[in-house]
Amino acid sequence: MKYYLIAGERSGDLHAANLMRELKQQDPQAEFRVWGGDMMAAEGAELVHHYQEMAIMGFLEAATSILKFRGFLKECERDLLAWKPDVVILVDYAGFNMRVAKFAKAAGLKVFYYISPKIWAWNQSRGHKIKQLVDRMFVILPFEEEFYKRFDYKVDYIGNPTSDVVADFRPSPDFYQRNNLDPQRPIIAVLPGSRKQEIEEMLFEMTAIIPPFMDYQFIVAGVDNLDATYYANFERNNVRILFNQTYDILSHAKAAMVTSGTATLETALFDVPQVVCYRTSAVSYVISKAVIKVPYISLVNLIAEKEVVKELIQGEFNSRKLVQELKKITADEAFIARQKADYAELREKLGRNNSAKKAAELMVGYLQN
Repeated sequence: MKYYLIAGERSGDLHAANLMRELKQQDPQAEFRVWGGDMMAAEGAELVHHYQEMAIMGFLEAATSILKFRGFLKECERDLLAWKPDVVILVDYAGFNMRVAKFAKAAGLKVFYYISPKIWAWNQSRGHKIKQLVDRMFVILPFEEEFYKRFDYKVDYIGNPTSDVVADFRPSPDFYQRNNLDPQRPIIAVLPGSRKQEIEEMLFEMTAIIPPFMDYQFIVAGVDNLDATYYANFERNNVRILFNQTYDILSHAKAAMVTSGTATLETALFDVPQVVCYRTSAVSYVISKAVIKVPYISLVNLIAEKEVVKELIQGEFNSRKLVQELKKITADEAFIARQKADYAELREKLGRNNSAKKAAELMVGYLQN
């Protein structure tokens, strides 16, 4: 069968690639055409556009990129009609993918959604629209199944794929030597995001608080979809940039500063104490405050349904607060123990699920019946 997948960011690329690998096990004749990233391409897919070309952060940024956005959408619509897939599989990335779902459904194509858009956070009424446009929804967060019941919409809860990926990861034994790091100095992981706009907002502040922590090595998780020279201004004696080694960095880290997103959950699953940071443009923040319907921005707190990790958002994301929170997660043993106990509850809640395999089995079954 022919599968057309769309993932708009790095985490989606990872999970979509794992899904594709499992789909090939279920359907050896599978063909893939995708909008995504390097990991999806490595699974043998024909890559139409890299997610880096489409990356937008915040409401204002989206508005200023509207012509570019429309151009991509029209291209995607033409490509769908020309390729005629058996199914369109959308991976999160609601702003683009919901429009694709509307077009694909009208064109008579089967539409699956792998990893629900976070409509429970900012536009809950979209549940009705998803019910109309999406043939099967595969959700990864424990509370999402109950959320969709409000709309009399049956979804498939497959467990969280991030939990599987982290549990399967094995740290590199030569991590320190290979990267010329000091094994005697503890590491503070710096995860500023994967989109250029995120990194611009976050990294300057995150690396400006170093003086009180000179005994540590600050290791920034760089992403290869941005030019290495982009990070050069931030690299100095105890700040290093390592590319494509996020999980190795986390597996060796004592603490972490993390931009909100999937990385907050990954950090918790690696049992690393963290502070969550987020800043966007003032206009985007005002709009998001008006529409967001949940009390937290980090997946860790949302899944736990309480504050497990401190969230420094917008004005609170400053050097003084960051130093204060970083001291807690590096030196306050009681605070660290409480956070790690909450992490243990989180891991138990998520469990191990073989999520990608489960989703692939369900998808092929639905398509064959």
